[in-house]
Amino acid sequence: MGEIFSATWPFMIMTLLFVIFLAKLVFSKIVRKRAYRLPPGSRGWPLVGDSFSWYNAVASSHPPRYVEQQVKRFGKIFSCSIFGNWAVVSADPTFNRFVMQNEGKLFHSSYPKAFRDLVGKNGVITVQGEQQRKLHGIASNMMRLDKLKSHFLNDIQKVMLHTFNSIHNNQIILLQDLAINLMVNQLLGVLSESEINEMAQLFSDFVDGCLSVPVNMPGFAYHTAMKAREKIISKIYRTIEKCKQQGASEVGNGMLGRLVEEESLPDEAVADFIINLLFAGNETTAKTMLFAVYFLTQHPRALKQLLEEQNSVRANSPDGMLTWQDYKAMPFTQCVIDETLRLGGIAIWLMREAKEDVTYQDFVIPKGCFVVPFISAVHLDGNLYKGATSFNPWRWMDPENEEKRNWRSSPFYSPFGGGARFCPGAELARLQIALFLHYFVTTYRWIQLKKDQMSFFPSARLMNGFQIRLIKRHEEMKIM
Repeated sequence: MGEIFSATWPFMIMTLLFVIFLAKLVFSKIVRKRAYRLPPGSRGWPLVGDSFSWYNAVASSHPPRYVEQQVKRFGKIFSCSIFGNWAVVSADPTFNRFVMQNEGKLFHSSYPKAFRDLVGKNGVITVQGEQQRKLHGIASNMMRLDKLKSHFLNDIQKVMLHTFNSIHNNQIILLQDLAINLMVNQLLGVLSESEINEMAQLFSDFVDGCLSVPVNMPGFAYHTAMKAREKIISKIYRTIEKCKQQGASEVGNGMLGRLVEEESLPDEAVADFIINLLFAGNETTAKTMLFAVYFLTQHPRALKQLLEEQNSVRANSPDGMLTWQDYKAMPFTQCVIDETLRLGGIAIWLMREAKEDVTYQDFVIPKGCFVVPFISAVHLDGNLYKGATSFNPWRWMDPENEEKRNWRSSPFYSPFGGGARFCPGAELARLQIALFLHYFVTTYRWIQLKKDQMSFFPSARLMNGFQIRLIKRHEEMKIM
């Protein structure tokens, strides 16, 4: 009996210590929550809190599901335990805007170290303070309105025509591959088909790692992503050198060339800057192109009206190249873009951290607490939008939604964020999507080869493989 006791007592002591530690941890969280008058909420499971429920929701076909459930119980601003910390989550548009407008003052962006290592320490997404303001200013300057008219309008069209000309009639493609190829081309310049395919694959590996378990060992997606980053950086460095030797205008290296020509940044900062634009561009512009075609495929009436508008625009451009006036003559196309961003917006939620104790209404949010404005929950709120989960581009023609539609200032519609981190490429993204839709719908008819069963939000399976067969419209006319 004594031998058994002597063999088991270390285990019993360790177990007791662990229970005491766990009890103290839970108790301290409860006390801290009460002391700071956090919004109401649940503690979830010990240690992990609500992390599993959170992850399952944001990885599903309807990301706001968890938030909607909590809102019914606790209200539009609630607290929960995720990622090992207390978080204040909001589906309240006014509070969300308050958080975004106080970026750098009361709150600052918060990303895991593994993500910061991937996108780079000089990336506009992750940097703070003065460096963030400087890089944000550079990005805003590069993508200001006069440059959209004088440079990007024609550059984007050349890239799209170059890409579409390489697609054969009756070809089967994955639409997201086409979208990524366009993004790589526009940022790095018109490349050879083999270079584009290589960069697109590297970037696909890179993005997969951003959303994976951060284990930097062979066989893990994060490790593959870090290797992909090294190769992308190497390619960017070679392109920078070519720009310096031959001149960016001679090499034709898209936004990278303009960045080298117009801004005095170290090569390392330029590389991180482009990596960030690739990531942001893919996660917004490229995927919005994909979502737009998906929704149009499911709604033939919307596609018919869009095609009629684009054919009308095309008839006014005999040389095949659209002007800025043509771009502005696409009211229904803009409705399609707005509805795609509302319903299938990629910026689902933001992650912020309180820089100090913040008082809001009757709540006190302690310093270091996560604050999560859940943008998608606002965009899909049935009290704000009638038939919120339905694709309805005509809603944006309703005068009642005119104020909501102002994506620069509306608290009810913020696909590009807000405040000091408002997306500097928002107008450029809209231009890219509109031009893509113009050339895509007027050049091709398409057939979706795999049916998606989700009611309104494309599933992860579809996002990984939206396979379509393209049929050139002029070839179809010949056959008829």
